[in-house]
Amino acid sequence: MIIWLASYPKSGNTYLRALLASYFFTEDGNFNFETLDSIKLFPHLTLFEKLGIDTSNENEVLKNYIKVQEKINQMNNNSICFIKTHSTLEAVNGNQFTDLKNSLGAIYIIRDPRNTVTSYANHFDISIEQASEDMLSLKYLQGLRANDKFENSVLTHTGSWSSNYNSWKEFKKVDKYLLIKYEDLVLDPKSTFYSVINFLNKFKKSKHIINEKKLENALKTTSFNSLKNLEKEKGFVEALKDKNNNPVTFFKYGPKNDWKKILPEKIKKKLETSLKKEMSELGYL
Repeated sequence: MIIWLASYPKSGNTYLRALLASYFFTEDGNFNFETLDSIKLFPHLTLFEKLGIDTSNENEVLKNYIKVQEKINQMNNNSICFIKTHSTLEAVNGNQFTDLKNSLGAIYIIRDPRNTVTSYANHFDISIEQASEDMLSLKYLQGLRANDKFENSVLTHTGSWSSNYNSWKEFKKVDKYLLIKYEDLVLDPKSTFYSVINFLNKFKKSKHIINEKKLENALKTTSFNSLKNLEKEKGFVEALKDKNNNPVTFFKYGPKNDWKKILPEKIKKKLETSLKKEMSELGYL
């Protein structure tokens, strides 16, 4: 069954996805971008089209979320299956995003919003001011497909940064939730990986024994610098394009994204004021 890798955009989801894909879906743990396809995105164009769902119709997409997830689980014989999403868990127009019949659990990746905002601005080729407005908006962002920047995506309702984060706590109520901070993932990826394995073992009849050599290769080849160099050498299909149709660097800031040095004071104060509750809860304030 599905285990969600959930997050607000530009929070480190692809970083964790790369680490898990290289460990679980390669023979030796060595990463390449093709390996990422082992962990699908949701919602994704092809998954809906295979079931004959009209992906240009928002209501059709929304009401078929769970139907598509049922198909994913059938295709995987109900074994553990990682799926990445930036969607909020909140119902949209009365349509649930998922249910416990189709979801085994959720791993939620969170990042200091003061650093998220600069990566978000770079990724979508917008100003930091606009990025902060998007993150604080209570409206659902019609992500990615709506502006034709990501051809394989259908409509994604992210919600605001805080509503996205808070919504996924529903899995915490049923003890099927693991919170991972991007900062911990960068600082100590090995310990973060072990926490994921411990989480997965809750749902397995026999505990997974870690292949240390394979993990060593996975950690080495999915370090931020390795991913950045790989993107520079081969490009990255999930990178968007700027207003001039040039690829926007996906792995740009990473650990060097220091809000203390690059974030305007006005934006910093706006985020800290608006997100005080969540940031304090997470230890960011």
